[in-house]
Amino acid sequence: MWRSVASNALTLFIVILIALAALVAWGRNEFVKPGPLAGPICLQVERGASLSAVSRNLEERGAITDARIFRIGAEYADRAGNLKFGSYMVPAGASMEQVLEAITATGKSTCGRDLNFRIGVARADVVLSELDLTSNAYVEVARFDAGVEALPPEYLEVADDPALVFRVTVAEGVTSWQVVDALKKADFLQGSLETVPPEGTLAPGGYEPVRGTERGALIAEMTARQSAILAEAWEKRAQGLPYDTPEEALIMASIVEKETGIAEERGRVASVFLNRLAQGMRLQTDPTVIYGITKGEGVLGRGLRQSELRRETPYNTYVIDGLPPTPIANPGAEAIRAALNPDRTDYLFFVADGSGGHAFAETLEEHNRNVAAWRKIEAEQGAADEGGVQGE
Repeated sequence: MWRSVASNALTLFIVILIALAALVAWGRNEFVKPGPLAGPICLQVERGASLSAVSRNLEERGAITDARIFRIGAEYADRAGNLKFGSYMVPAGASMEQVLEAITATGKSTCGRDLNFRIGVARADVVLSELDLTSNAYVEVARFDAGVEALPPEYLEVADDPALVFRVTVAEGVTSWQVVDALKKADFLQGSLETVPPEGTLAPGGYEPVRGTERGALIAEMTARQSAILAEAWEKRAQGLPYDTPEEALIMASIVEKETGIAEERGRVASVFLNRLAQGMRLQTDPTVIYGITKGEGVLGRGLRQSELRRETPYNTYVIDGLPPTPIANPGAEAIRAALNPDRTDYLFFVADGSGGHAFAETLEEHNRNVAAWRKIEAEQGAADEGGVQGE
């Protein structure tokens, strides 16, 4: 009798195990198979939201078939506590596994409204965009100057939206004063900025502060990023460069940044100035003279006068030997790398070529021909004083 009972119990146990295995296999299949969404949706995960609330929202919107399976899968993947605040696009047919990856991986929003506070050399502006789920591309909704009193209605409608994603984009070649002045106008940031960071120490690029971020904390992030970029480039620098310190390389990088916006030219431009230093020539570059006039506080807005080119200031490289005392802007990573790993050339001169780039020359005779060609283009364009000639 007892043997029969034991045999039946063992049989029942095996049946239960098989059933559990089948249930697990079914749940796993439900978790990884394509989901029910016929079209993409934008899912907003609010700050502090629970996995239970998010899973119910997904089920109600038809993105997943079963909120319980989604939660169990998240627990099994050890991601139940990794929800990231933000707005995420869930594409058509996304599996539960793919949805979980989207809302727990990086925290980088992929849909919804996007406010990009852009700090440029000439101005700071704000671009409000919204993701078009059909084309999967952000469409501009409004654009306005930073700090304006009459904010456009498109911005006022979403200004308090907790899902609004904020970005700060700093262009290469802006000055530290321009960054500080612009950040003071960003109404989604808080805290004061009492001092301007040393020139060149802020990394251009994109940042994603949340609403209420301290302005000082954002400046600290820019400073830390630039310090890391410079340190890495300094470690990988070419041999035989005339820099005693990374700071001197940063000065050169800022000049390169202001002289060309074309990526493939940076190494050649750096080589020109390093070749001049090697031959005891003066750098003779207009952007340094301009910085000596403006101190980095805005743009000059006109051409340089001959008297300004002759006036001796610490930044007038037509008059002084060697590098100016500080950077003249905040260079990007590529300009820093160009200053520390320049092209190997014999170029000593360059001038605009009319295409947005420059014509380079090894001799003054060749340079003069390039200048003549540029002057002809200038005359045809009716911009006789916009030459940007180097080394005349």
